[in-house]
Amino acid sequence: MNDPTTARHWLAAAAPKAAPAIATTTVLALARIWNANGAEHSVGNALLMTVLSAGAAAAGVCASSHTGDSVLTGTAFAASGALAFAGVAGYSDGLSLPLLLWSLATAGAYTLAARYWRTDRRETVAYERETSERREEYAHIERVETLRATTQIEVARTGAAYAEQLAQALVTRATLPGFDPVALERAGLPELPTADMRREHTG
Repeated sequence: MNDPTTARHWLAAAAPKAAPAIATTTVLALARIWNANGAEHSVGNALLMTVLSAGAAAAGVCASSHTGDSVLTGTAFAASGALAFAGVAGYSDGLSLPLLLWSLATAGAYTLAARYWRTDRRETVAYERETSERREEYAHIERVETLRATTQIEVARTGAAYAEQLAQALVTRATLPGFDPVALERAGLPELPTADMRREHTG
């Protein structure tokens, strides 16, 4: 029953790794289709792809120098390389040069992608470590606060029990013969009745 879920997880993990090869293979296939439909040895089509590739490269240079956005810069240069690759693959009459360029483009794409993968992995590991440390810190604070609250509750219970016992002792003392409240106020808290005095009182 777990096979479909496992397969989906495997495909989800493998899809980003296969993306560069899929991209370059798609460009090669489209360029060869274009080649079979009139682009072979077509100077106009080759010039068009050259202009587009140069424009994408210029956009990458501008993005790098003005905005500093690495994603935008990488996308522009990747588009420039893809257009140049498509132009050569569409213009050539054989497969040797297109396949050579395809292998070089794929290797370059994986080189660039590996850099972003490493950066993303480092950021993910750092985030998970920070989250784990924060969770442990909060758990420690929670344990300390729980112990403190438990201690306060126990102290309150002890004080209440002591107050109850003291009140009971005062009530018992008040019923004994010879109890003098004025003398009690002058002397402070009375002594608790002894067992002999309680037996005499009950007898």
